[in-house]
Amino acid sequence: MIIPYHQLDQDTLNNLIEYYVLREGTDYGEQEVSLPQKVTAVRRQLKSGEVVIVYSELHETVNLMPKQQFLKDQHSQP
Repeated sequence: MIIPYHQLDQDTLNNLIEYYVLREGTDYGEQEVSLPQKVTAVRRQLKSGEVVIVYSELHETVNLMPKQQFLKDQHSQP
């Protein structure tokens, strides 16, 4: 289930984004990118719809993932 980002409290959303960014350990190339810059980039992707917040009832977890990946996963489930 997709959770609209604007329905979350701002502190909760920030914590979720920070957790995601720190957990992912994404490689940004040779340039160092600060945590606030990474958070801003993910927030921008949420606003544009590239990334969505997904709640798994089965696992009782919340995660951020690319929208295309979420849709692909939904179509592959029985």
